[in-house]
Formats: sequence, C-alpha cells, structure tokens
Amino acid sequence: MTQAIERSHGNARMSKIVRHGGLIYLCGQTAMGSAAAEISAQTTEVLSRIDSLLAEAGSDRTRLLSVLIHLSSLDDFAEMNKVWESWVPEGCAPARTTVEARLASSFLLVEMTVVAAEA
Repeated sequence: MTQAIERSHGNARMSKIVRHGGLIYLCGQTAMGSAAAEISAQTTEVLSRIDSLLAEAGSDRTRLLSVLIHLSSLDDFAEMNKVWESWVPEGCAPARTTVEARLASSFLLVEMTVVAAEA
C-alpha cells in the first residue's frame, strides 16, 4: 500500500511543507522580513517561521527530528546558538548539523531546513 505524499505552498520549484509517512519536511527557511538585521534577529524570524509551518502541518518544535543550519559565516555561530538554545525545549534537541555556505541572497545570514514528526 502506497502512502500519500501531501505538498503545501508549492510552485514549480519547491513546496514549503511536504508530509509523508508520519514525517514533516520543511524547505529551507530564511529571514525575508528582517533582511537588514543581524544574526540574532534573522534567527528569531526563521524560528518563528518554522513554528508557524510546523503548526500548520500538525506538529511543533517538540517533535523536531533533524535540522540543517546554513550560516553565511561561522563567525555568527555563537550568536545564532544563543537564540536557538532559548527556542528548543529542554529534552527536545534534534539531530543537527551547522555548515557555512553562500546563501541565495547576500543579505541572508541563516537558513534552516527541518524534518519533524507529526503530532
């Protein structure tokens, strides 16, 4: 029996949310609203966007399985982690990877890609 794949907020290039087999996949989230902001503000916006998309998909940050974080500069690692650590509920830290990468726009400092379990 084949399980359905549900895609939300999609276009020809990507979907913001994909649900399959009890898992929720979010596309990379960036801080489009705080483009001129420093890493703390961008990280806060990204995590808020993740909260919203997870809620829409029927999950939340306590169900995170894996997060891939791209930073435009690893010099921002400590400041990003301050925001991250206050956001992740105690005992719910996902598997996580952080890498330095050139992002899609020069003003972007952080991008996060999430896999979570459905609630």
